Amino acid sequence: MTHTVRQKTKLLNRIRRIRGLVDAIERALESEADCEHVMHVIAACRGAMNGLLSEVVEDHIQTHLIDPLEGHQAEPAQAAEQLIDVLRRYFK
Repeated sequence: MTHTVRQKTKLLNRIRRIRGLVDAIERALESEADCEHVMHVIAACRGAMNGLLSEVVEDHIQTHLIDPLEGHQAEPAQAAEQLIDVLRRYFK
């Protein structure tokens, strides 16, 4: 996937933040933190993973679906843009 190479630094930074959140979950569990704190950290980690997935899927659609259609077929390109919009809202 060539688009992941172009976004390599950005994606790796997201992964590092996710790793930090996973480590925070582990620390919270090891220190027997209250349930509310553990759930908040888990929710933050889930949100970060959804953000990463959204970024990769959106870039995939842009690179492999929209770019090849650019200037050729407006309707499929518009449908792909609508799909991206739906994914952005879903993964928030």
